[in-house]
Amino acid sequence: MDRTQKEATIAALQSKLQDTGLVVVTHHLGLTVKEVTDLRAKVRAAGASFKVTKNRLARRSLQGTQFEGLDGLFKGPTAIAFSKDPVAAAKVVADYAKTNEKLKIVGASLGTQILDAEGVKALASLPSLDELRGRLVGMIQTPATRIAGVLQAPGGQVARVLAAYAKKDDEAAA
Repeated sequence: MDRTQKEATIAALQSKLQDTGLVVVTHHLGLTVKEVTDLRAKVRAAGASFKVTKNRLARRSLQGTQFEGLDGLFKGPTAIAFSKDPVAAAKVVADYAKTNEKLKIVGASLGTQILDAEGVKALASLPSLDELRGRLVGMIQTPATRIAGVLQAPGGQVARVLAAYAKKDDEAAA
């Protein structure tokens, strides 16, 4: 890789990190190509990215971003997972690390907040942004359906009373 390719790689990674909410640093020693491909597919399905990085280039890419605190974690065979959603990348990587012991979570950065491996696992246990939005919509809809039910109840009661009087009058007339 010549100097211009390195600079292009650094610039591309820096631009991706500008729109990112979370960066998870992992060690992937011993993962096969098939396992890395499988992990990338799972990460991509969650709306995140997974990139095997050269440590020096990754450190240079982090300079000038909110993730500069991760600089010390780039030792050994590292890869990063990153996403806009602060939970998506952590959730997929933590789930994959549970089933494959070759993938180790080193740490992460949630904005300027540095997390250790346990912090990433705790973050992964939180619901994702889409799940939270779904719960919020459900909570908003529940009172509306209850209000509609309460508003319909008096009309229904009046209709039942009138129907009972009509039935009573029909029986008396017969």
